[in-house]
Amino acid sequence: MAEVFPVQLDIGDKAPDFDLPRDGGSHVRLADFSGKPVVIYFYPKDDTTACTTESISFTALASDFAKAGIALLGVSPDSVKSHDKFVRKHALSVPLASDEEKTMAVAYGVWREKSMYGRTYMGVVRSTFLIGADGRIARIWDKVKVAGHAEAVLAAAREL
Repeated sequence: MAEVFPVQLDIGDKAPDFDLPRDGGSHVRLADFSGKPVVIYFYPKDDTTACTTESISFTALASDFAKAGIALLGVSPDSVKSHDKFVRKHALSVPLASDEEKTMAVAYGVWREKSMYGRTYMGVVRSTFLIGADGRIARIWDKVKVAGHAEAVLAAAREL
């Protein structure tokens, strides 16, 4: 397999723009959050154990994020149809963007080589980005462990 050289974003970098379809049939763009902080969390797959737990955790804190003036967005390579089913099944309130072409995942450097049981493959590395009101990356969490993550992101976002 060819060596992979993912994009490496750093704190202070301008967040890459995007325009993706989302659950409910509309589109979401970075410009939609202009002038307000946004948390973007990337997850591998709808309705898997860790991804479900993570999305439920962000949903549980959605009103706290909103009170702090911080928007939330989940992103995975799943289809809009899959997102709609996932949202309904788990009563999620966080908007979910569909990145089937992986353009956003590549731009944010989260589409990388992974391995499981000795097999290597390309996939989304669970990661979260806190983007400030100025459109610049304020914080990055890479290779996220789900337990307590949404709370840690909320605490960091409140410090902006």
